[in-house]
Amino acid sequence: MTLRLDLLRHGETEQGGGLRGSLDDALTPTGWQQMRDAVAALSGWDRVVSSPLQRCARFAEELSARLSLPLQLEPDLQELHFGDWEGVSTAELMEADADGLGRFWENPYTFTPPNGEPVSTFSQRVHGAVRRLHGAYEGERILLISHGGVMRLLLAQARGLPREHLLQVVVGHGDLIGVNVDADGALTEV
Repeated sequence: MTLRLDLLRHGETEQGGGLRGSLDDALTPTGWQQMRDAVAALSGWDRVVSSPLQRCARFAEELSARLSLPLQLEPDLQELHFGDWEGVSTAELMEADADGLGRFWENPYTFTPPNGEPVSTFSQRVHGAVRRLHGAYEGERILLISHGGVMRLLLAQARGLPREHLLQVVVGHGDLIGVNVDADGALTEV
């Protein structure tokens, strides 16, 4: 059997752009509205699973309470930790470390931001969480509230892209995209 994951990226955050990573930013009023709008016409979830970072978890708490759904916070669905690049905009990085940024965008699996989490480790962490969710909730439909990097990783796999192209997947604030997860871990976009 499959597991249906409706992947929802958090909305706009108070600190704005830049590589937010493991920084625990709050949503702006616009960010809250982006997420509310994304789920307004949908239903049918069996549970809500969320990154514990507040830009995801506060909305997950509100929605799960409103819909009377179980809520699970899953630390392994947090964003990639960008190390020294956390909180820095790409424009600032172009001035300070254009070579590193270029190498990261070209293939994030072969370049890790200084003191950051390797994308291979991030991938193992996220895929491990998805496998655990499939094992525990096979046959269910889950709203999974997380981050751009988590969604890019899963959607790149679902779309059959080479793993190094994950940063080419576009995911905006408040985007909601469904995937099915098969027993063998294969992902299919729905």
